[in-house]
Amino acid sequence: MTILFGLTVIKVGCCGYPVSMQKYFSEFSLVETQSTFYKLPKPETAEKWRAQAPEGFEFTVKAWQGITHPSDSPTWRRSGLSRNELKGYGDFNPSRKTLEAWVRTLEIVKKLGARIAVLQTPPSFNPSPKNIGNMRKFLEEIDRGGVRLAWEPRGEWLERKSVTKSVLEKLDLIHVVDPFWDQPLTRGVYYFRLHGLGKRYNYKYEYSLEDLKRLKTLIEGLEEAEEVYVLFNNVKMFDSAKLFLTLI
Repeated sequence: MTILFGLTVIKVGCCGYPVSMQKYFSEFSLVETQSTFYKLPKPETAEKWRAQAPEGFEFTVKAWQGITHPSDSPTWRRSGLSRNELKGYGDFNPSRKTLEAWVRTLEIVKKLGARIAVLQTPPSFNPSPKNIGNMRKFLEEIDRGGVRLAWEPRGEWLERKSVTKSVLEKLDLIHVVDPFWDQPLTRGVYYFRLHGLGKRYNYKYEYSLEDLKRLKTLIEGLEEAEEVYVLFNNVKMFDSAKLFLTLI
């Protein structure tokens, strides 16, 4: 659902489909695709997704892990690729295979009419000079195709805020955060992924009404907010997102 909150547009949805697509479409007008991270669909499949969605429905796309996750990441288990086939992927390595991974991701982004692609890096991708250099080379070389890139760093980046802010600004990236845990380091378009409370990634957590009132207050306090994407990523995300909509 998209809500105009003062001069700020708030968009609420889930990371993936917790219910059938048709039921989801009846409740929300935004989804972040999750399956695209594990394995990219065929372009004609993405076209079918777009055709099934109502007019005005918005997709954001979680970019394929071939760009961000190295071959030893456990997330590759669903990919169907052999260990040998995985060589050269991940960590923004500006190799032919990783650059092609972006081209393939962008094709799906375009088929879905998405405005934002989300790049999530694992904790193993730390802010070393090599990683920062590869990230810069990769993102300066690719054709973004008019798509905004949003980056969710994990691990050491969360503590080294000055380094993270510098990378975000120099590479024109939206900072993806869980606002219960971290303050966003970019302004204008805000992109929140909510992973639960109690511990940083607590997907079984069910947000209470008081939690969501606090979230509303956090959004009200944002500076220069034009658009705020609020994506729930917990087991009870369908219920959490619906409850949050009643507050705004």
